[in-house]
Amino acid sequence: MLTRQIALTALAAATIEAVKFALNAVPNVEGVTLLCAVYGYCLGAGGVVAALVFCGIETAIFGVGPWVISYFIHWPAVALVFMLSARLKVKNRWIITLIAAVMTTLFGVQTSLVDTGLFSGFFDRFWYRFSIIYARGAVFYIVQIVCNLIVFPLLFPPLTKVLIPAARKAGMCPFPENGKKEKRAEMGENLQNAPSDDAGHDKEE
Repeated sequence: MLTRQIALTALAAATIEAVKFALNAVPNVEGVTLLCAVYGYCLGAGGVVAALVFCGIETAIFGVGPWVISYFIHWPAVALVFMLSARLKVKNRWIITLIAAVMTTLFGVQTSLVDTGLFSGFFDRFWYRFSIIYARGAVFYIVQIVCNLIVFPLLFPPLTKVLIPAARKAGMCPFPENGKKEKRAEMGENLQNAPSDDAGHDKEE
């Protein structure tokens, strides 16, 4: 079980990095939000760990900068929010897409706050500088939001459908027991509705 959990978490982190690298050639289009959301939804805490590992890989490749703060806050937060969505049994694709759009919007706000110097202690004309930095990246943020508004309703349901069985086998799914309970309840109803042998004998008599 532990081996499966480690393998799934490692695979999740690797695919996030691979998709991020593959889409570097496409300006302002990203798939990291989708995968962090899918892994958080299906793998639970394992998805959060995968997002943290991804952030560590990015730091190892590109070095340390202000963006590292944003990465280590935002991507694990995306996985965590979708893990909680799974626990709350949120399954409607449009609600899922709305959550993704909100998280993508917050990414733009968060990175602008960090770039303005939120953790530097230098707050002179902070919001003025923040507005300039945010406006400078507005096109980038809008493209990201539109991208996720298109991608999530199309890809989130089939990806989770494929991944959830493997996550349940590894004991990582945030709602692994629900399916078993529902199956047991369904079996109980079938047994109650099934005709008994006594009823059959009565009919024959």
